[in-house]
Amino acid sequence: MTRNFFGTDGIRGLTNHEPMTAQTALRVGQAAGTHFLRGDHRHRVVIGKDTRLSGYMMESALVAGFTSVGMDVVLLGPMPTPAVAMLTTSMRADLGVMISASHNPFADNGIKLFGPDGYKLSDAAERAIEKRLTEEPKLAKPELIGRARRIDDARGRYVHHVKSTFPQRLRLDGLKVVIDCANGAAYHVAPEALWELGAEVIPLGVGPDGLNINDNCGSTHPAHLRETVVASGADIGLALDGDADRIVIVDEKGELVDGDQMMALIALDRQKREQLRGSVVATVMSNLGLERRLGEAGIGMIRTQVGDRYVLEEMRARGCNIGGEQSGHIILSDYSTTGDGLVAALQVLAALVESGKPASQVLRQFEPVPQLLKNVRFNGGAPLEDEAVKARIAVAERELEGRGRLLIRKSGTEPLIRVMAEGDDPELVRRVVDDICEAVHTAA
Repeated sequence: MTRNFFGTDGIRGLTNHEPMTAQTALRVGQAAGTHFLRGDHRHRVVIGKDTRLSGYMMESALVAGFTSVGMDVVLLGPMPTPAVAMLTTSMRADLGVMISASHNPFADNGIKLFGPDGYKLSDAAERAIEKRLTEEPKLAKPELIGRARRIDDARGRYVHHVKSTFPQRLRLDGLKVVIDCANGAAYHVAPEALWELGAEVIPLGVGPDGLNINDNCGSTHPAHLRETVVASGADIGLALDGDADRIVIVDEKGELVDGDQMMALIALDRQKREQLRGSVVATVMSNLGLERRLGEAGIGMIRTQVGDRYVLEEMRARGCNIGGEQSGHIILSDYSTTGDGLVAALQVLAALVESGKPASQVLRQFEPVPQLLKNVRFNGGAPLEDEAVKARIAVAERELEGRGRLLIRKSGTEPLIRVMAEGDDPELVRRVVDDICEAVHTAA
């Protein structure tokens, strides 16, 4: 069955354009609610959101949809995506919903769904909900319509959970931390958690107005964070995205640290404490330097296609407890059922405190292999099926064999061909990428 609504991470789009309309959100509430009406207990859904202006509209529409089919609704207000996943299980809910478009600008929005176990829905569950979207909903009898209530202590519950992942023996006293919350979902909870653990906190991106989420701030725009860390003499800088499931770190020199370095640090620390289970799960985009560093320590690395849901699926299938993406989605299954930027940051801060060394030393676990990614836009057709493109790719693979890696894929969201190569010879990497991009451009 073709999926018309769900993408790689829920439903997402431009607000007030399909599928991000109030009408569709209401139908999603009815379809998802009906799908999870199982058993004779009183059914419950937990709904959180980020700080987008359209969140009010989408929240109200979802509430109408869920209550109309007999589900009670618990409203959390602005909360990180991992908080919604955690509270779904904590409150014994049948379903969790996060209204967010993650790192996208304010005009976009999205709907992410979590099952009663706190994990994102399977492809099968999403297909079943899509099917229900084409059917007339079965509405509840008047006396069985759901109720909605807002809970006031959701923030405190999540802060407590996050702090519980930080070693009891440690504190952040004497550490100056800059935290950029992207004017998003974590604008309250992230600075609070760090302050309660003893850090001197310099908050950025904590004044959401509905329109400024991810606007030149957060994990995708870390320039102001880098400047502030250096200017304030901070020990480290942290940048979350709009729904706080992603983290990017800046060391005391203002240098960026990506998810690959964080995974290496956390995995090696877990190995030392005999707490590492299985291999580290990363995506095809993770740097070859990470794979080599883990291999030196006797730690395996498994690659998946791009997307944190695929990382998590592989982690669950193999029993691994560390996985993530170069972009900063870090999944630590001992603590969370989805990526959690704040939890990942606390594991890094714990290693920093214990080492007594500057962040620039602790966070540089390996030297990245030169890597280059370029995008080529195309207008319809299938340029990767072109014989000239295939021939050029074959040549590149022979040139890189034993010395690097080539990855070419079609974007799942835009008409783009993504060409990435990495290897020890940066000039070879550049030439290979440019040659393939030229061939794709000619074919397109």
